[in-house]
Amino acid sequence: MQIGPFTIGRTKALPTLRGLSSLSSGGWGWWPIIRESFTGAWQNNVEVQASTALTYSAVFACVTLIAADVGKVCLRLVQVDANGIWTETESPSFSPVLRKPNRYQHIVKFIEQWIVSKLIHGNTYVLKQRDQRGIVTALYVLDPTRVTPLVANDGSVYYELKRDDLSGQTLESITVPASEVIHDLMIPLYHPLIGVSPIYACGIAAQQGLSIQNNSNKLFSNGSMPGGVLTAPGAISDETAQRLKAYWDENYQGDNVGKVAVLGDGLKYDQMSMNAVDSQLIEQLKWTGETVCSAFHVPAYMVGIGPPPPYANIEPLVQQYYSQCLQSLFVNMEKCLDEGLELPKPYGTEFDPDDLIWMNTESRTKALQDSIGSGGLSPDEARKKFMGLGPVAGGNTPYLQQQYWPLKQLAERETPGVPEAPGEIPPQLAPAEDEEDVMDMAASFAGLLRKELAA
Repeated sequence: MQIGPFTIGRTKALPTLRGLSSLSSGGWGWWPIIRESFTGAWQNNVEVQASTALTYSAVFACVTLIAADVGKVCLRLVQVDANGIWTETESPSFSPVLRKPNRYQHIVKFIEQWIVSKLIHGNTYVLKQRDQRGIVTALYVLDPTRVTPLVANDGSVYYELKRDDLSGQTLESITVPASEVIHDLMIPLYHPLIGVSPIYACGIAAQQGLSIQNNSNKLFSNGSMPGGVLTAPGAISDETAQRLKAYWDENYQGDNVGKVAVLGDGLKYDQMSMNAVDSQLIEQLKWTGETVCSAFHVPAYMVGIGPPPPYANIEPLVQQYYSQCLQSLFVNMEKCLDEGLELPKPYGTEFDPDDLIWMNTESRTKALQDSIGSGGLSPDEARKKFMGLGPVAGGNTPYLQQQYWPLKQLAERETPGVPEAPGEIPPQLAPAEDEEDVMDMAASFAGLLRKELAA
């Protein structure tokens, strides 16, 4: 099957499309029932769009932080040996596509786009390009709003692709088998082929944060003066009320804030809106940011919301961030690439999480010494891991000090001058019979000591 410049490696005819179930359409996906960000949102035509939520600083910071951190970690082709140890390797069939996924992206931007699509839309769709051997030579991250998963009557999965000129899919619409699309999705809360974006959980908090900022913007645009009400001591007609309101708006709002207003006939101005202190604006804005961070599993201090924990060592903080936020993204992407590239044994893909943190010189030096001294790493391995240095002569063997012995071996070891028969005391250790013998032994010991010191 030919899809633009792509050659699909399947020759089996597609089943009849009758009875297919459309599972997604558009950025938020297809839902069997209406799901609202809050009760009554649908009836009030309140919809939180991903593009709108991204304008909130906390959402933007979480998405870009996660994508950048995953993108900066080295993705490598690895091979497992007989001992089950994975080591980096090269393959003419699989290494090129991991270095240069497509004609317009390098690997870092490719990974960032992959993660951004997954975080914002809950799904990432990657179209494969194959050569005549059936080997994947290029990968293209598709616009998720233009891809629809389909399920046939027999349970097989297909994908409907709308036109995407950048990826080379020039047809208005085409259906391809699941073998030609890598599908990486967030947690599938409602259907195994539909991932749910974190924005689904924090969209209303993002919208609340934007509302707070918009209200603040209006307040400061009005010279930091909140709204109010003009009251008269007696009854006034609607025409008079409209005339006074128009006069006040024209002369004492916007750029005219701060001018002196002269009120007559008993008119009185009263402030009506709450100020920032009364409404706890700062606390509310902080709460919305923390809610967004919790949905993305990002520690709030990492995006500038609140101070960092008072820890002297940053490594435990990075470890926490890795385990609760990034690790699942790494593992899922590795599995998707392993299956999508159809890597045979013993090959696989692997991220190196050590790239997340580069310790300071003192910490790296101590870690290098400890790893060599404990026998865990050879000098060459430690130099490469902690210093980025090459091998040295004799540095390919782990070393360990011989200072501890099993008690059994110590008990069996022969000691010079100690008899093997139990209870027998050697002559040189026997107690002296009288004081003269004691003095002779002391003089002999002193003489030996003086000789040693003189030597």
